[in-house]
Amino acid sequence: MGTVLGEMRNVPWHELQHAYGSASQVPGMLSRIAWGDGPTAEDALSDLGQWIAAPAVFDATVAAVPFLWELAATETVKDRAGVLELLAAILASGHDLHPEWTRAAHDAVVAGRPTAARLAADASSAEAEAEAEAQTHAHARAQAQARQQAVRDAAVRLLAAIDGHICAACPPRAL
Repeated sequence: MGTVLGEMRNVPWHELQHAYGSASQVPGMLSRIAWGDGPTAEDALSDLGQWIAAPAVFDATVAAVPFLWELAATETVKDRAGVLELLAAILASGHDLHPEWTRAAHDAVVAGRPTAARLAADASSAEAEAEAEAQTHAHARAQAQARQQAVRDAAVRLLAAIDGHICAACPPRAL
């Protein structure tokens, strides 16, 4: 697996739960997001969102969030904007019967704020420049720039959600 998601093997996923039962399949979804092509990554993000974020968060959500932040920061991930949107969905979700899962999931999202700030401020990222230089066609270059803009936009929205986050499960944060 390389260094991306390398620590994933240390999580006892089979002991955790998501919306439909055992979270033993979560590592496979995270891997599809990390190394899949565009459609594969999008499908995996959609499935993972249904498992760990909508309509509620679970103990598997708490375990998955650090890996989602890792994916958001990894330039080779095809749908980084989608990963950031999933993190925002997690921050907006909760679990009425397990407020401790809600708070832990929200804390894990908030802990990644520096990554979101870096992505939001990354106006001339090496990723966009490298992709643009590698492309010989204007259309491909425009697509690379659009993907980078989508990452920046999603990061800005997530920063606003983090900074404005208030819920019953989370104590007020000092600004």
